[in-house]
Amino acid sequence: MQNYRLKIVYDGTRYAGWEHQPGQETIQGKLEQVLARMCSLDMKPGDFMKPDTPIKLIAAGRTDAGVHARGMIASIAFDAPAYRTGSWERRQDHSDGRNNQHRKMTCQEMQDYLNHYLPDDISIAGFKEAAPRFHARYKAVGKTYQYTAFDGRVKPVFNRRYYTPLEQELDVASMQRAAEYLLGEHDFKSFCGNSRMKKSTVRTVDRIEIRRSKGYVYFTFHGTGFLQNMVRILVGTLMEVGWHRMNPQDMEKVLEAKDRRAAGPTAPARGLCLIRVDYD
Repeated sequence: MQNYRLKIVYDGTRYAGWEHQPGQETIQGKLEQVLARMCSLDMKPGDFMKPDTPIKLIAAGRTDAGVHARGMIASIAFDAPAYRTGSWERRQDHSDGRNNQHRKMTCQEMQDYLNHYLPDDISIAGFKEAAPRFHARYKAVGKTYQYTAFDGRVKPVFNRRYYTPLEQELDVASMQRAAEYLLGEHDFKSFCGNSRMKKSTVRTVDRIEIRRSKGYVYFTFHGTGFLQNMVRILVGTLMEVGWHRMNPQDMEKVLEAKDRRAAGPTAPARGLCLIRVDYD
């Protein structure tokens, strides 16, 4: 089987996150359904969650319900299906004299097929062959997330799905000072949404940028990896500083507490977007 690497863009508003959830629509579920159709596999929703499923899309991370992505990376290994003539395929036929009924679909043709049948809120921005050992999750060395809030006077209407509206103005300078305490390698247990987490909660965050532009406040985080809800809890805690409910130096105490109750609230999902995944 050939291993493939996909770059995926999606609006997570109406989905229960990336990962399969019984009885709910997910990003992974939608993608795998179309992949199965492309490969002429007759599969039911429950089949995709079986250990031996022939269609298994592995993502760099598992975004929460309502979270968006501009650069999610996923990998999958399968045999490219044979080119099939039909209404969609005829429109894509290059008419170059090849026997299209017996050749394998190219990466571009598979990307076009997926984009044709996927819903409008999911798109494949890249589809290419990958090395046999490439694994979207285990080979990732860094991720960039951006959270968008708006505290201006007149709320923007047309991109309302992609920012969190705030009723009070944030003190960006105070949040920037607080962010300095969060940089580096720390035990981020206080910023983990999974209270039963048994694995290590130590992570490295090497960049936190907070800036204001035309009423928007952008929080950008880069790190080697992030815990469940970690970015949203970081944002919620920094907002508490921005509203002077906490002091910048309180971040030291929050980290030392290793207790979710010491940090601020979890910011709403709608403002969060996965921007990029880094690989060596």
